[in-house]
Amino acid sequence: MNRKTFLQKSFYSAVGLSVATGFYSWQIEPFWLEFVKLKMPIKKLPAHLVGKTVMQISDIHVGNKFDYNYLIESFQKAQAYNPDFVVYTGDFIDYEDQHQFLQLKEVFQYAVKGTLGTLGVLENHDYGKDWVEVGVANSVISILEQQQIKLLRNEEVAIQGLHFIGIDDYWGLHFNPKKATKKFNKDLPYIALCHNPDVCDLEVWNGYNSWILSGHTHGGQVKPPFLKPPILPVKNKRYSSGKIDLDNGRTLYINRALGCLHQVRFNVRPEITIFELENA
Repeated sequence: MNRKTFLQKSFYSAVGLSVATGFYSWQIEPFWLEFVKLKMPIKKLPAHLVGKTVMQISDIHVGNKFDYNYLIESFQKAQAYNPDFVVYTGDFIDYEDQHQFLQLKEVFQYAVKGTLGTLGVLENHDYGKDWVEVGVANSVISILEQQQIKLLRNEEVAIQGLHFIGIDDYWGLHFNPKKATKKFNKDLPYIALCHNPDVCDLEVWNGYNSWILSGHTHGGQVKPPFLKPPILPVKNKRYSSGKIDLDNGRTLYINRALGCLHQVRFNVRPEITIFELENA
């Protein structure tokens, strides 16, 4: 093979690889859902909850950026796991106009619900443009509550002896983590829902020493092999995805998101997480 032929073949191979990678990142991986299963050891967990499951679904982003029928199909797959608890950690819609409320109603007719309880928290996109449209958030809340999904807004609730703390949007108008954690009791079992993991670095936790479930980052959506994601919407770039041990006995888990803001993913598959409860 002469030099000219070699260069031509190399060029066409590179073009072919680029086209294939682009197609994969656009049409395959954004819809290639992964169910991630993990153990969740919790201090003081009641015996009757050992072996029960907590399903985390995050960053659904119902809207016009991708075919939201994928979300319905994902919910239907998730229902087959029959989770005991389901927690939604924010960003239910990608708000542009009132049409998103109709889309959200359609998708959440198929909402995944826990046999023991279903909870959620609101986050930045649920507050509309510039995260300041309270009316958008109220409409989202109304639609979700029609499906028996309880939204925690800087508050705590106990279900079957397991306590859940829900912290409202870090970037929004109702962020009040001190209110959310003020009743924390270290002698009780807890899970905290906090969409933006940057909140973990704030002095607002009142001695909290259990699990924190977050989303927001989407894992960066694009991650070159062996490298960190180049784009993450957080101050602390350590907060990308997966399980992270924090100080004071806290464990953070960052879900890679079910939906996406832009229909592109590479090396960061969409995720629904299933935790199995056990006593720490």
